[in-house]
Amino acid sequence: MENMCREELKRLIQVTNFTVIELGLYLDTHPTCSCALKKYHECNETLQQAMKVYERNFGPLTMYGVKCEDEWTWTNEPWPWQEGGNC
Repeated sequence: MENMCREELKRLIQVTNFTVIELGLYLDTHPTCSCALKKYHECNETLQQAMKVYERNFGPLTMYGVKCEDEWTWTNEPWPWQEGGNC
């Protein structure tokens, strides 16, 4: 993951996030499915790692990734979905 370019990492995050959400919905109706639960944990771990790498290298993806102690910096640069943003 560390060697992935911005676009590859962003795509991994999008795909993995979708998978985590869908597995969560599946588990809502199949809470004892150990296979789905195992896959959920694997994908969620991948998602968390990918987001950490992305934010370390390219800046925050969401306001939850903003590192601010003295002032709110989320609005200082273009947001990830804006032209010139982190995406």
